[in-house]
Amino acid sequence: MQMTVTAKIPLVVSFEQHGLLNDTANAYRNACNFVSEYVFRTHNLKQFSLNKELYYTIREKFKLGSQMTQSVLKTVIARYKTIQTNQHEWIQPKFQIPQFDLVWNRDYSLSQNLFSVNTLNGRLKLNYYAKGMEKYFDKEIYKFGTAKLVCKHNRYFLHIPVTFEVEECCDAAISNVVGIDRGINFIIATYDSEHKSGFVSGRMIKQKRASYKKVRKQLQQRQTPSSRRRLKAIGQRENRWMQDINHQVSKALVERHPEHTLFVLEDLTGIRSATEKVKLKDRYVSVSWSFYDLEQKLIYKALRNQSKVIKVNPAYTSQTCPVCGHTEKANRNKKIHLFCCRNCNYQSNDDRIGAMNLYRMGINYLVDNQVPDTVTAE
Repeated sequence: MQMTVTAKIPLVVSFEQHGLLNDTANAYRNACNFVSEYVFRTHNLKQFSLNKELYYTIREKFKLGSQMTQSVLKTVIARYKTIQTNQHEWIQPKFQIPQFDLVWNRDYSLSQNLFSVNTLNGRLKLNYYAKGMEKYFDKEIYKFGTAKLVCKHNRYFLHIPVTFEVEECCDAAISNVVGIDRGINFIIATYDSEHKSGFVSGRMIKQKRASYKKVRKQLQQRQTPSSRRRLKAIGQRENRWMQDINHQVSKALVERHPEHTLFVLEDLTGIRSATEKVKLKDRYVSVSWSFYDLEQKLIYKALRNQSKVIKVNPAYTSQTCPVCGHTEKANRNKKIHLFCCRNCNYQSNDDRIGAMNLYRMGINYLVDNQVPDTVTAE
């Protein structure tokens, strides 16, 4: 099957070149906002008719080339469709970040030495930091897609999607199952086919996030231009830190287990809608950690390691005894994170119990799909 990863490349840009890229990025952004206003008025999301109505206007007003004009239309249409999918509302998106999309071999090309890109004033050739990119230039294996040129902290980065074939892990080849319970007290608790448990503590993370929250609250109360700029910078810093934690955790999970491992996660779709069931003072901690980001990082890392990730119904995974199967809400004491079965008196950490039950559901998944007895559960 095909897999796509995004390579993020820092560019080496002189002062003059920076100005040319800024002019192009601003023109592209303004064109996107222009098209966004038109779409919001007309509710027209068909590229053919938008091209017919706006193509020459965009080219004349914003001085964009033919391919970039088409990219503007695709960018706006994609943003509207994302909003409708996620929020089910007709909301006009605003394009604020200076960036623009680039089509391979039309708007940009990349060699092992130079990055060539179209601007409002013609072609521009730039150096870039090529460390780690060498392997992607094997054209028989890797293919570059539509890239994005992004300006962050006054520096330009090229984000290139790289597509390649990977061997998909079939159920019959699976030799190891790992149940992964995600939470707050422990970011993850695991239980595998060797009947070993693993934990990643969330204590230091909770403390750091509480510190970020305190600083944000202080800045929000000031209501000054400098505090708003600082607030934005802190938000970006926290987001990068959270993503880095998720990268480390997902990487460790994949490297710790062999190829052909089945990772079993809870399906946490709609978890944010559960906020009304959580006390107001605990809401931020309970629902704001990026579980979805961790899930996505684990999926693609597992795929590259010829492993597989499935999601299962999370109902009662922390209330069911993995020994006797007895399910009762009173089995779990959330305050002290202890599980004690009211039927057989089996005791353990409640997050570990969740991981054990997810492991059992992974075993059941293999049995239901008639996989040979390569994996056994005690």
